[in-house]
Amino acid sequence: MNNNMILVLDFGGQYCHLISRRVRDAGVYSEIRPFDVSIQEVKHLDVKGIILSGGPGSVYEEDAPRIEKSLLGFCKEREIPVLGLCYGHQLIAQLEGGTVAANPVKEYGKTTLEVVKQDGIFNGLAEKETVWMSHGDQVTHLPDGFEVLARTATCPIAAYRSTDGLLHGLQFHPEVNHTPKGKMILSNFVFSICNCEKNWSIADWTREAIARIKDDVGKRHVLLGLSGGVDSTVVSVLMQRAIGEQLHCVFVDNGVMRKDEGRDVEDYFRNTLNYQEFYRVDAEDEFLTKLAGIRDPEEKRKIIGHTFIEVFERKAGELASNFGKLEFLAQGTIYPDRVETAATSKSAAKIKSHHNLTLPEDMELKVIEPLKDLYKDEVRQVGKELGIPEEIINRHPFPGPGLAVRCVGEVKKEYLDILREADAILIEEIRHAGLYNDLWQAFAVFLPSRTVGVMGDFRTYEYICAIRVVESRDAMTANFAKLPWDLLETISTRIINEVSGINRVVYDISNKPPSTIEFE
Repeated sequence: MNNNMILVLDFGGQYCHLISRRVRDAGVYSEIRPFDVSIQEVKHLDVKGIILSGGPGSVYEEDAPRIEKSLLGFCKEREIPVLGLCYGHQLIAQLEGGTVAANPVKEYGKTTLEVVKQDGIFNGLAEKETVWMSHGDQVTHLPDGFEVLARTATCPIAAYRSTDGLLHGLQFHPEVNHTPKGKMILSNFVFSICNCEKNWSIADWTREAIARIKDDVGKRHVLLGLSGGVDSTVVSVLMQRAIGEQLHCVFVDNGVMRKDEGRDVEDYFRNTLNYQEFYRVDAEDEFLTKLAGIRDPEEKRKIIGHTFIEVFERKAGELASNFGKLEFLAQGTIYPDRVETAATSKSAAKIKSHHNLTLPEDMELKVIEPLKDLYKDEVRQVGKELGIPEEIINRHPFPGPGLAVRCVGEVKKEYLDILREADAILIEEIRHAGLYNDLWQAFAVFLPSRTVGVMGDFRTYEYICAIRVVESRDAMTANFAKLPWDLLETISTRIINEVSGINRVVYDISNKPPSTIEFE
């Protein structure tokens, strides 16, 4: 039992896991539980503080999610500080006797916060700070025994605390990068208010993960789907450290990979890492046949997820004759995958499904997901702990469904071939400019609409290529990269001149939120 823990209660907000992640970043262990966690479990966990996440509901609705009635009383009795964020901020105020109502003016995006009390949770902040708001309701009257800590132009009670210093509420989101001093605010809560000690690290997590895998798997065999990306590579090395040759790695060449990716993946795992149990399965025709005529992105993801599992199960059957039953399927699912599919909360609003999570009900293999509680940059840190080379660790994220979700609408081999060439040019130019490692993701997207162009003396009527380049730390929020104009011009010119079928290139200048990083 860890008695230096911050507990995060999940009310369905998309940033819930990011809160936990920020606490870990500060060097303190954190765990997430559903919003209705029992007092008995809180007692068992022996927490130093509790954070209530945001959520999509309204606290005044009849079926709104609420904590167990006596939890706040229990926390006061044990002197356990509680911090509410957004929905959690409103819920604490309501439960303590305050009022919450719909905003006259809804706040979404960056807002200027006027800090009234520059101590406690706001110690070290200036009188005015930029924060990220995303709410349609707000606290209109505080309970007795509470004071206002900050306000905005349209939200008079943007932050509060109880006079005993145990209950705090913030209407904004300190956990996102769009709140520049957010980490300082959360650190103030964790260390100054909860009196936690800095005693958790990725090195500890890595050692514990290897031990957990050994215990969970025992002497049984595991099938791992390798993509060659950061997540699956880290999972493979982590599991091989734990169970050695009980791990059987399968790379499914699904026909929706990037240019030369199949060849490169096989070369790396066979020749660089010297994996003896590495198998490459050519399933391109099977995937493209099942995707034919499918335009809906959710349906594409589900088809890809199901087909992956079918291929794995067949391969498992082949391997079973040599090694006995393979009981586990290892996957590189990480926190953002689970957040965007609402897999962690009863109240979360689903954004989109991820192939790692869209599993058939009759799947014969048990799933093991060693990275499911980590964010991408934490996964990279684990990779460094394991000695994986920088060029693999720093590779940009690639979606499990591959180029199928970068071909908007129907997936055709013709479209994929065009997209591969355009994407390869983009990455080549980004690397040549020395920007690759500074960017979170850079990729091309095929748009099936045709536009008129002129090349030489001839009219063209060809497809559009969209370029998406973003800066981020953890994929929960992202900003489009402000690339130099001459670089964008070079990329556009090369794609139009060198890729048959493209006569127009556009650059996506959307941030996340409101957009997602991937188009589908």
